[in-house]
Amino acid sequence: MTNESRFNDEAASWDSNPFIHAATANAKTAILSRLDPSAGAPDILDLGCGTGLLSLALSPTARSITSIDVAQGMVDVFNSKLEAPDAPTNIRAACVLLEDPDDPVLKTDPATGSEAEQARRFDLVVSHLVLHHIPDLAPFLKTIHGVLKPGGQAMLTDFEDFGPEARLFHPESKMDGVERHGIKRAEIEQLFKSAGFEHVKVETAFEMEKAIESEPRKGDSGKLMTFPFLICQGRK
Repeated sequence: MTNESRFNDEAASWDSNPFIHAATANAKTAILSRLDPSAGAPDILDLGCGTGLLSLALSPTARSITSIDVAQGMVDVFNSKLEAPDAPTNIRAACVLLEDPDDPVLKTDPATGSEAEQARRFDLVVSHLVLHHIPDLAPFLKTIHGVLKPGGQAMLTDFEDFGPEARLFHPESKMDGVERHGIKRAEIEQLFKSAGFEHVKVETAFEMEKAIESEPRKGDSGKLMTFPFLICQGRK
């Protein structure tokens, strides 16, 4: 099963998971606490936006948010939220696999609805619980570097690979599309630098307890384990 098919299947029930909401709230806090408040409202690109939880949480502080995901089911759920009367008007969600910084999907300004002649550039690129699904991180990070404005930055959050037990983050029934069991600090730091980022910093942003299986494929969730989450930062 691919990432697209798995997350299409899970889209309708995604928001019913309290852990997802809590982790997103922690990611939002980690990101906002590291932004310069004097820099003004940023244009944000949210990669792997899912049902829009992080984009919606960041929208009050953003000028605009372009939110993309490879799973159409996730984007459909997100767009249904954006149709609500009280939904923010500075977000645009689209289904695309972003591999080119000049992809036409980046031309539209969500804040105004206008379309630029060339792909827009961003002050901030964010993602949450996405890196561990990416088969090859090097071109992914290179693309992120390419979509940033000069001086723009990436802030990517995901759980840390702290050893063999990190595999327990996912139950065995949900290993489809999992490319790595968390993020290794030294490895991601070097990948950021190789992609062209400066002022690279990888640090623990928060920790969370998560219910895990007592035995592989048992399907229960009675035991709790603490997982550290990293925030991976770099500036163009």
